[in-house]
Amino acid sequence: MNESHVINKMFSIERILPASKERVFGAWSNADSKRRWFSCHDDWKTEEFSLDFQIGGKETNLVLTPLGSRHVFDATFYDIVPNERIVYVYGMYMNEQRISVSLVTVLFDSLIEGRTRMVFTEQIVILDQNFGDGVSFNDQISGRVEGTNAGFDRLVKEVS
Repeated sequence: MNESHVINKMFSIERILPASKERVFGAWSNADSKRRWFSCHDDWKTEEFSLDFQIGGKETNLVLTPLGSRHVFDATFYDIVPNERIVYVYGMYMNEQRISVSLVTVLFDSLIEGRTRMVFTEQIVILDQNFGDGVSFNDQISGRVEGTNAGFDRLVKEVS
């Protein structure tokens, strides 16, 4: 019998953003805004993007890497409290193969001077796929954190 392995990890990213929580939440809920900041790499090209921001709604993002790999983000929204929180589940696919499934919670809290504390928490299951080129499970986790932070760097610019 072949053993199947998965890695369960959780990570959180906290950002203080230079805008009201209404503006920050809007950057998540507006399709044009989200498409501008959501990419995790500057050199990846968005081929398809859709956002139906409501409970039960879907978000999809298909990007191509410079080497031609296809990465697909496929999410469903399970809980939305305007200007307070977003909860969604998403699968990540690389070249048609699911590589992970995650539960994400995003919380927004008003701070003084019109700033917002955003706390993003991802509970991720990395599936036992062959990533090639010696890429490990830990590389997948660190890459996900790095890519999420890169998107949040663009989010800061989007809401500034």
